[in-house]
Amino acid sequence: MIQLKEIKTRKEIKQFVLFPFTLYKGNKYWVPPIINDEIALFDSTKNPIFEIADAQLFVAIKNNKIVGRVAVIINNYEVDKQGIKKVRFGWFDVINDIEVTKLLIEKVREIGKQHQLEYMEGPVGFNNLDKTGILTEGFDHIGTMITWYNHPYYKDHFEQLGFTKEKEYLENKFVYSNANSKRYAKASRIIKKRYDLKPLNFTSTKQILPYVDEMFELFSKSYSKLSTYVPISDAQIQFFKKKYISFINPEYIKFVVDKENKLIAFAIVMPSFAEALQKVKGKLFPFGIFHLLKARKHAKSITFYLIGVDPAYQNKGVTAVIFEEFHKEFTKNNVKECIRTPELVENMAINKIWSSFNPWTHKKRRTYRLDL
Repeated sequence: MIQLKEIKTRKEIKQFVLFPFTLYKGNKYWVPPIINDEIALFDSTKNPIFEIADAQLFVAIKNNKIVGRVAVIINNYEVDKQGIKKVRFGWFDVINDIEVTKLLIEKVREIGKQHQLEYMEGPVGFNNLDKTGILTEGFDHIGTMITWYNHPYYKDHFEQLGFTKEKEYLENKFVYSNANSKRYAKASRIIKKRYDLKPLNFTSTKQILPYVDEMFELFSKSYSKLSTYVPISDAQIQFFKKKYISFINPEYIKFVVDKENKLIAFAIVMPSFAEALQKVKGKLFPFGIFHLLKARKHAKSITFYLIGVDPAYQNKGVTAVIFEEFHKEFTKNNVKECIRTPELVENMAINKIWSSFNPWTHKKRRTYRLDL
């Protein structure tokens, strides 16, 4: 018999967070999260997303063992302000038992109906900064710290239960040597002169922090037309600063400003922490932090985390300025491989940016929808 249990206490939340460590034990492609960071995500006193969202956590139990989990999320801004009558579900993991999946999804349906919502979509997080989608291709490629990994049967479970594809994402990579540095250097010189632009480079986190709020304003402007967009509050920006900025090499954050020092483009690149996180096994202390610091300094693979260009400057070659600056850093650090985080298939602007690097798609993922 399978039972469903709602998770409420910190001890129970830790069990919720630890379930994938059992489910993916021995899987060389799964990248574990930092346990305490995951717990903090569901703490309403620490994560400001709870100012606009509600979440309920559930685990499925069979033979006194957790065999599945799900977070049921209602983003109230999305529902009330944007008029999108959707219940979200994320942090979905399950053994290969369709009955367990059915029980978890039925709970999502129940909560969605209680709130007079029209459909469910998942797996997704609270907003655009969270992980999204299940893998449908690329199970034999190592994950990243900002994506979920899953077994191949997840897709089958959803489709057996009547879900249909809602959104599809591509994950691409390219060999750094594919980047034509001379071409970008020439284009950068032309673009900077034509539009009176200049790049900003940093050597310390302290230098970056004054620009982060403006960066998120530009992020919103860049991504607001996408179907997945939900605004990010000031409090959430502060949470992001605390969680991520200190992990990112300052020289891997690039800004471009106009003649009035207004930010018109940005890009954030992260060293690949995947293998370091596998060694850490979810714990930063006492020794895990050293693996991350080593990766931060020596990783030969990098991940493009966020990139945004003011719509007024899109299709004007501004990214050449950013790539020229990255070229200097990547050459110095002997970077071999560049990985793109999931991008919507429909995001033609971002796909066009990368086309000249000869990328190949190594993973596909999607979210699924089911009408209530």
